[in-house]
Amino acid sequence: QVQLVESGGGLVQAGGSLRLSCAASGRTFSTYPVGWFRQAPGKEREFVAAISSNVLSTYYADSVKGRFTISRDNAKNTVDLQMNSLKPEDTAVYLCAVHYSGSYYYQSSYEYWGQGTQVTVSS
Repeated sequence: QVQLVESGGGLVQAGGSLRLSCAASGRTFSTYPVGWFRQAPGKEREFVAAISSNVLSTYYADSVKGRFTISRDNAKNTVDLQMNSLKPEDTAVYLCAVHYSGSYYYQSSYEYWGQGTQVTVSS
């Protein structure tokens, strides 16, 4: 079993940056792809980014491509999300999750989830 804890959220002005971190417990964490999702009030949870277990492949939603960067450090059991040029529409709770099977873009493909960290971008 894997437990995930997100951190790094906060309040930032539009155009600013934040770096989110997802810390995992469990010896097998490094063997799984990991994704970040976000959920704004009243909206469906949506895919943000994912990274393969070997770090060689990354995937992004069109809405964040070129602004967000996902990375991981398997020695530290962490996956980070660097968010630059933030917009008010990026405001949401951000959650990390361990990919189990299927498309990286669907939340049903993920097995373990963290509790999330709030990101608020003011205009």
